[in-house]
Amino acid sequence: MTSFRLFPGAPDSPVLLHVPHSARAIPGDVRDGIVLDDAALERELDHITDAHTAELAGRAAGAAGRLPWRFVNRLSRLVVDPERFPDEREEMLAVGMGAVYTRTTHRAELRPADTDPGPLVERYFRPYAEAMTRAVAGRLAATGRAVIVDVHSYPARALPYELHGDGPRPPVCLGTNPFHTPPALLAAAREAFAGCGETGLDSPFAGTYVPLEYYGTDPRVEALMIEIRRDTYMREPGGPAGAGLDRLAAALATLVDALSPGPADAPRPAPVDAPQPGPADAP
Repeated sequence: MTSFRLFPGAPDSPVLLHVPHSARAIPGDVRDGIVLDDAALERELDHITDAHTAELAGRAAGAAGRLPWRFVNRLSRLVVDPERFPDEREEMLAVGMGAVYTRTTHRAELRPADTDPGPLVERYFRPYAEAMTRAVAGRLAATGRAVIVDVHSYPARALPYELHGDGPRPPVCLGTNPFHTPPALLAAAREAFAGCGETGLDSPFAGTYVPLEYYGTDPRVEALMIEIRRDTYMREPGGPAGAGLDRLAAALATLVDALSPGPADAPRPAPVDAPQPGPADAP
């Protein structure tokens, strides 16, 4: 199994749908370092996984007039979380959830506290970050801009690990960055998701994902995080999707079209697998 997958879009589409937390797969050797028994691990995956978000992004891509690019993590965030800072800048280190988690959503032990994150960061985190950087560079080279739309979900009730869980929890939360989220992008998202219930801003989750090479320096890279409250489209925790997924996919497709106006492109390209890096492949 490859650790991530790039689904090419239209050559002139600037949009990159990023789905980092939808998978549950954990390689066997990584599983060996997790102290939870199998039943407890399944419960933790129910809570921590952004279930059905890969399907949501796929449906939206299929419905959009111009096919966006998609970058999908195929491993659980319990392997590594590709959206964390890999160093002391990461505020979630306070609850044992840096790039490599040592605590669960309920602050129980996931890995021993003295676990060295280095091997997992080298094997999975850095190659993922490099591949996302290349994907963004490709959009910049082809279109002069790149628009990263992060596709996430979050529970209706705050979990103990959340550092900012006491704020509003709207059906759709838009995470922004003062440098990378221009007003037009935010306005397009608000309009696209207007039919999905209240749209909030940066609560309970804030910020966006931008590869560090471009973070805070290149305004051609735009970014927005879409956080969808899970009870609007699925049974929590970890249950099947419902009819709400169709409505959300249509809204996301509308946003994609607003960000990449123009006629549809055909034919649509096949997905590209990125090889799973092993220790020998790590930089």
